[in-house]
Formats: sequence, structure tokens, C-alpha cells
Amino acid sequence: MVNILLLREPSDPPPDRYETAFAFAGYEPVSIPVLETVHTNRETLLSLINEGPSANGVSGVVITSKRSCDAWGEALRMLQGDAGPEVASWSTVPFYVVGESTASALRATFMTYEQLGLEPPEIRGQGSGNAAVLGPFILNDMKERPAKLLYLTGDKNRDTLPNILEEGGLSLLSLQVYMTQGSSTFEATLDSRLMEAENDDWWIIYFAPSAADFATPILQEKFRQDEEKRAISRKYWNGAIGPTTHTFLRDTLGIPVHAVAHKPTPDDIVTAVRNFNS
Repeated sequence: MVNILLLREPSDPPPDRYETAFAFAGYEPVSIPVLETVHTNRETLLSLINEGPSANGVSGVVITSKRSCDAWGEALRMLQGDAGPEVASWSTVPFYVVGESTASALRATFMTYEQLGLEPPEIRGQGSGNAAVLGPFILNDMKERPAKLLYLTGDKNRDTLPNILEEGGLSLLSLQVYMTQGSSTFEATLDSRLMEAENDDWWIIYFAPSAADFATPILQEKFRQDEEKRAISRKYWNGAIGPTTHTFLRDTLGIPVHAVAHKPTPDDIVTAVRNFNS
């Protein structure tokens, strides 16, 4: 059975949708967190949420990663018992996301804090798959101009989406709500998983450029050591969750990519891997 190394934090609570999809397809998946997240600008985000969208002229929210969603959830947690009446009004504006994983996390966050008066969010764009597609979708969806969107970012967000939106006449209230750093436990966890594997065939699935940048030198070292120490080395292939990660792997890191998901979903990356193997 071919091993699948998912360079991401598994869902909590389980089951993880990516692990489930690969296991159902006959693979042996394992998720290893690559990055650690530190939330930033907490007080600013908390104030924005507590004031409600109308206070800053916000017509919608852009959340393109689960980490941004986690920061939103942390702010809601901090507001418990001290939330203003305008918090509930965030349910009246659309939330734009790039994939179903973020959409699911956002729904769960609103359900967790429904005691603040929040109703299920109006989520749009989850079928877009990447920023280059989400941008035009938002421009078409936001008919009225001028309009302002609250855009929650990390420390490594690219300019693709904000450039598209601003060139299309939308203004952005951008706020960095998290930063990422390499996981202090990644290498030790990887060593343990490699030793436990029952065979030597691996797919390495990359989910973000930042994770790839940190993990690749460690991965290359482990596999080079393997080639030096064993008569039969591990075989491995590389997969990417979408075009942005694919481009970074190929052009910046010089890594061959054997499978790319059409959209960032479990079924799409499984299909890409199976198509290559067939």
C-alpha cells in the first residue's frame, strides 16, 4: 500500500477528510503539521468584530485560509460575555473563501459561537479553488461600487487576490491576523512515521508554499540519507493541492510535481494521484 504524506495539520476533531479520502482509495495516509501558527493583531480584530461591519463600511469578508478562520474564532471566544450587539450583524454580509475546507471551518466557527447571536454565515466562492479564480468571482458578485471588503491575511499572502480586487474597483481593509513558523516537532515526527511505514513508496502532498519552503530541505535530507544507507531507496512522488503551490515547487524550489489537484478538495487530489499512478 502506497504511503501518502500530507504536509498539513489533520482536522480536529477527526476524521480528517483528506486522510479518509486517501484511505478509501486504498492508500496509507498520514498527516504531519509543518507550520506553527501565531495570531497577530488580536485586539484590532476583536474591535473590528465587536463594532460590526457597518462601523467600518465593510460589505463582505475575505478569508482564504483556515488559519484566518481560526483567528476569527479566537476573537469570538474572547468576546464571550462582553460582545456588543453589532457582532451578530456579521451574519448579514457575505464571506468569500477559496475552498470547501475553509468554508467548513467557518461554518463550524459560527455554530460554536451562535450564543453571540450569529446565524450561519453566507459563504460564497468555495468552488473557486484559487485566488486567480476567486478574484473575478468576487468582482462579479459585488455589483455595487464603491464597496469595501475586510481581508484577513497571514504573513505570507501573495498579491494576486488584492491586485485583482483593487484593479476591479473594490477597496480592501487588510489585516494580518496570523504569522507562521516552522514546526519544532516536524522532523522528529517525520522520522517516526518513516520508520513505521510498511513499504517504501511515498507520495508527498504539499498544501502551501510556506510549508513547502520549510519542509523540503528536511525531506530531501531524509531521502538522501536513505539512498546512502539502503540498497533499495524509498521511491517518492510529489503532489500539489493547487496551481499556486505547484508553481512555487516547480519554479522556486525546483521540485518536479507529478500531480496537481484541479481544485483544493480531498477528492480532487486523490483523483490527481490516481491518474498519475494509472
